[in-house]
Amino acid sequence: MANGSQNGVSRMNSHPQYYLQDGNITFHVEGTLFRVHRHFFERESQFFIQEFAKTPQGGTSDTSAFRLDEVTAVDFTKFLWVWYSPSYRRGSLSEPKEHWLTILELSTKWQFLDMQKLAIDELEKLDIEPIEKITTYDKHKIDKLLLLPAYKLLCKRTTRITDEEGEKLKVPTLLRIFEARDRARSAAEGRHLTSADADKEWDRILIEVFELNSHATNQQGAQSQTKSDPNSKPNPNGNGAANGHKPSGSGSVSENLLLETVCRGAD
Repeated sequence: MANGSQNGVSRMNSHPQYYLQDGNITFHVEGTLFRVHRHFFERESQFFIQEFAKTPQGGTSDTSAFRLDEVTAVDFTKFLWVWYSPSYRRGSLSEPKEHWLTILELSTKWQFLDMQKLAIDELEKLDIEPIEKITTYDKHKIDKLLLLPAYKLLCKRTTRITDEEGEKLKVPTLLRIFEARDRARSAAEGRHLTSADADKEWDRILIEVFELNSHATNQQGAQSQTKSDPNSKPNPNGNGAANGHKPSGSGSVSENLLLETVCRGAD
């Protein structure tokens, strides 16, 4: 949350790269002052438009700097890089995964939709482990259809889902992985499918089980509006099963037993 603050300015340092002489908005992040251009924030973020409206004079000087909580100075630097890096060229970027994950996190939090899309485009070019990709995209409510390759890799994997992986995925997603594997085995029985046909069958099953063709599931607060597959298992949190935000690994005894069963029996 952004708030005007005048406390402790004398003890703060100006950021060596992003305290710009021609900047017209100052942010206070972890004891560091960033002076940049208000235009970017007003052009791209409804969140900051509303925050600026609350305190019209906020950020106009170091003593009235907008304080940004729940973000580190290092991460805010990565965020500003998108606008200010002299080497920035869309389509020819080589920043590591962690860099883009940070940008995705902050652009989603502060409603920078264009920047969020850039982060997703760059993450799609990288080799990300299926479970990390699933949990990251679910957390930020990213287009679920982009997770089809990750779900396919995870469901076709020959090794068991470990307890640690199960804790990350949560019960609703595990149930659907179990269902997809079971349906794939049933579909293959007595049939001699080519590799291409088998791959198409996996796509069909995963799209149905995880409701990947439902655009409503990609909107915040719209999970409950999706049409459920009649063969799918009940979802404890009432949302799209791939999100799995509500249940936790420290839930009820029956939930923990189910988690253990799926981890060990879904292979």
